[in-house]
Amino acid sequence: MNGRSGVAADSEEPASPQHEIPQNVNTRRVSVCVFMLVVLMAAVVVALLLFFTQSPSLATADPLASHGHDPPANATRRLPDIIIIGVRKGGTRALIEMLSLHTDVVAAQSEVHFFDWDSHYRRGAEWYVSQMPYARPGQLTVEKTPAYFTSARVPERVLQMKPDVRLLLIVREPTERLLSDYTQVFHNRLEKRKRQQTLETLLMRGGELNLDYKALNRSLYHVHMRHWLDAFPRSRIHLVDGDALIRNPLAEMKKVEEFLHLEPQINGSNFYFNQTRGFFCLRDRRRERCLHGSKGRKHPRVAPEVLRKLYDFFHEPNRKFFELVGRTFDWK
Repeated sequence: MNGRSGVAADSEEPASPQHEIPQNVNTRRVSVCVFMLVVLMAAVVVALLLFFTQSPSLATADPLASHGHDPPANATRRLPDIIIIGVRKGGTRALIEMLSLHTDVVAAQSEVHFFDWDSHYRRGAEWYVSQMPYARPGQLTVEKTPAYFTSARVPERVLQMKPDVRLLLIVREPTERLLSDYTQVFHNRLEKRKRQQTLETLLMRGGELNLDYKALNRSLYHVHMRHWLDAFPRSRIHLVDGDALIRNPLAEMKKVEEFLHLEPQINGSNFYFNQTRGFFCLRDRRRERCLHGSKGRKHPRVAPEVLRKLYDFFHEPNRKFFELVGRTFDWK
């Protein structure tokens, strides 16, 4: 009775509505707000998970789709007609940018890593095609992933999916390529504030060259080229001289056009030498552009005796590579 009368009294006394009921209402409002906030946060987390697991990455999304534009009329995505397979720090970015000057070529926006990353390869051909740009009839689609060249399992995977693909491999003098490789890793670690290692520390072991150093292994072109020639005929692979591309880009690009059976279109007006950067930049329909500032970085100073060891070491691997591909390069 006391409990019931107390409740009755609470509801009947004039002072109670001004104090106890507003407090209960506020408590309920806070509870509702907290509940709604939790629900909202859960919805955001679920949406983000769905986005990252089901959607193509922003880096590889088609530029037309990312800006809300419709694809060009009669344009479709398809497996690439051309793959730039390497080599890392050989000039692959310059090559794909120069190739994109041709109106009959459309390029994927970034490295896809389909054939060398199992997490991407398991997604299948449909996912791979979704990473390609839209191409009109008669246009060729190209993607570049330099890591393909040094991955032994990639050639067979490429062959199974696209046996008629045309392959571009750009190579540089092996020691210069190794120095560029080290320089890129050095600056990447610098940006991430990671501990640095000198080139000599990585390259030398007990006074001899460290053959387990990845940057050195990537310059052993004949080792990796054998895997590609086991899968594809030599006629399917065009070698681009990366050092010549730096000095005289037009001459090298004319050879690429010929290999790809493209109508001659790239010409001298597409290139101009940038005195500040120290290399050629591109001109396309009155638009001028240079490669990213990370390209053409100055190499670290290396002790002359270490350089001599490298040049001497690469002499025999280079000879094997020349013999394998049926041509020579003007390397030290």
